[in-house]
Amino acid sequence: MADYQPGLVESAMRELGASRTEMREVNARWQRVVRSRTFPPGRRRYETVLGPPAAVERRPVGPSVTCEVAWWPPFPLWPGLRFEIMVGLDGSVAHEWLVRDDGVPVPRLDTVADITPWSCVVGDVDTRFGSVAHQDGEAPSRWHTTFRASDGASESTYVAHFVWGLVQTVESV
Repeated sequence: MADYQPGLVESAMRELGASRTEMREVNARWQRVVRSRTFPPGRRRYETVLGPPAAVERRPVGPSVTCEVAWWPPFPLWPGLRFEIMVGLDGSVAHEWLVRDDGVPVPRLDTVADITPWSCVVGDVDTRFGSVAHQDGEAPSRWHTTFRASDGASESTYVAHFVWGLVQTVESV
């Protein structure tokens, strides 16, 4: 996220009482976990780091596939959002991101100007702007969504860039 929003990341570090060194150490530990051959795979990997999920359910993905979805309660930085993973039939994690928690309303997104950094998740843009096209990002934690929206004067096509499901930037295309 610091690639897109270094100022917001700095503010988040202060809010969490974490130093830059501590954040680098946490990231380095997570990178070791992700690349480890001995650390538990799949959902167990996340349970080891985050504790047991708040809930696990089966969710259809398309007409013939059902995935297991596990999620953890909202974190202090984003109280209305929860971290969710989708686990494939083979037990591997197919997707991981922040999503809006049940019962938390989608923010008002009337125009593209309402989509500000860290204000919404992929599902919010999907809900508010309807016909969107999703694209994988440059890394597993990144996602792009192309959609049409008003800028207040006319309607144009935009791409929203997300990291861990949280919007970082929006650009006109």
